[in-house]
Amino acid sequence: MRTNIFTAARGRLGGVVLAACATLLAVAVSGPARADSPADSSASHPSGSELVVMGDSYTANGIRLDGDSRDCNHGPTAWPIQLSRLLGIAGTADFEDVSCSGASLQSHTAYDIVSEARIAAAAGAFGPRTKTVALQFGLNDTWGTSKTMLWTSMESCIFNFRDGCGPEAAAQGRIADFRAMTGQAYADRIREVVDYVRYYAPNARIILVGYPELFPAHSTTVCTSVLGVGNIVQDRGAGLVDYLDQLQQAQIDAAKLMDLEFFDVRAITAGHGLCSTQPWLNGFFDPRADFIGIPFHPSAQGDSVTAQALYRRIAQ
Repeated sequence: MRTNIFTAARGRLGGVVLAACATLLAVAVSGPARADSPADSSASHPSGSELVVMGDSYTANGIRLDGDSRDCNHGPTAWPIQLSRLLGIAGTADFEDVSCSGASLQSHTAYDIVSEARIAAAAGAFGPRTKTVALQFGLNDTWGTSKTMLWTSMESCIFNFRDGCGPEAAAQGRIADFRAMTGQAYADRIREVVDYVRYYAPNARIILVGYPELFPAHSTTVCTSVLGVGNIVQDRGAGLVDYLDQLQQAQIDAAKLMDLEFFDVRAITAGHGLCSTQPWLNGFFDPRADFIGIPFHPSAQGDSVTAQALYRRIAQ
């Protein structure tokens, strides 16, 4: 008999503010996860949902202002919603999206991969009819001894023109420390959920979904746009880029270690990062993307590209 995290009691998780912080706009995402009070399972479907999605704000793409709420807002153009429409299962029991802004793998920020999987399980999302389980996590985690995550590093990186955020910033604790982020470490954080899904949804393909291009790989420059008329440029931003590059590689390596699929969102969004002339991520009130979209997060166009490419992958 299999005993696991999904049947055990779980305490409330700590709160956090997840957002792109700047003087023009801040999006607050905080709060305990209420993981011990999963969604009502009265409408569960024990044979499983066709598509199950777990992830963070790059998945949900919705603002979560009330940290005590059991609900996680999903933006109307988020890629899982667009994907469910392409699959013809939007609004049905065959689509279960439990992603939540602020979610991490195990850093106890808000919701994590375990609490999201428990909520999906309570809704009967995992079963023999489950075809695809998509996981998009990693930007809200801490690694090694550092307690700093990427999003709490963004402002101190982009807007710190005195010190910059080169590779040395990680060792100094000024930005998230990516040095302990390896494929094995990433695999260890998803293993329990992957094992659970494989047991209860044996026919499902499990896909690790990467992140879109924020900045070109190996670049030393990071930036964000303001009002679509100019960029705030940090010429010493290699530390932030190194983090994103390392996260991408950790996901790739974890997928290989665990015999999972990796979906390379960076590849399909290349050339459309924050510093590009045609960004598929939001700056600050940038009309070239979503004018009031969450800064540093995908625009409707960026999510559409991801949804369509995932649809083609799943339909293979």
